[in-house]
Amino acid sequence: MDSHVGKFFDSVGSIFRGSDTLPWCDRDIIAGCENEVAEAANEEQKNESLMRLSWALVHSRQPEDVNRGIGMLQASLDRSTSPLQTREKLYLLAVGHYRTGDYTRSRQLLERCLEIQPDWRQALTLQRLVEDKTRRDGMIGMAIVTGAFGLVGLVAGGIIAAASSSSSSSRKK
Repeated sequence: MDSHVGKFFDSVGSIFRGSDTLPWCDRDIIAGCENEVAEAANEEQKNESLMRLSWALVHSRQPEDVNRGIGMLQASLDRSTSPLQTREKLYLLAVGHYRTGDYTRSRQLLERCLEIQPDWRQALTLQRLVEDKTRRDGMIGMAIVTGAFGLVGLVAGGIIAAASSSSSSSRKK
């Protein structure tokens, strides 16, 4: 169990070392968090363990884990007991939606998060990642559209050239 907790804190620590990438979580950490929830002695420990499990799930590489984490967080959001807890859950939801590619929803959740604490570094970092990803995806989309139009233009030009050369050769006869 101690090794799972150590991996968990190493993974969390990566966000504080100035890294612009979100940490990933593996199945061993998730399994350790699930055991921790099952072994919780009281409601407070269970709630803390559920938050760690939610964190691990939304940081997983497996889409089904991420979706499970999103579901757990959404179900518990209304039961938040403080602005800090609400902020944490909103942030983790934003991470989950970022991982699933729902950048619009992630951005909305981050805005709510930053209303609670405008200078929160983790949320600002994720917001920058969302903006970068949206911009990058937009540029890729534009390149695809431009390429498609270029291809259509090339084909249309070829057809027109072929048609004009066949009509000019039929006129010469």
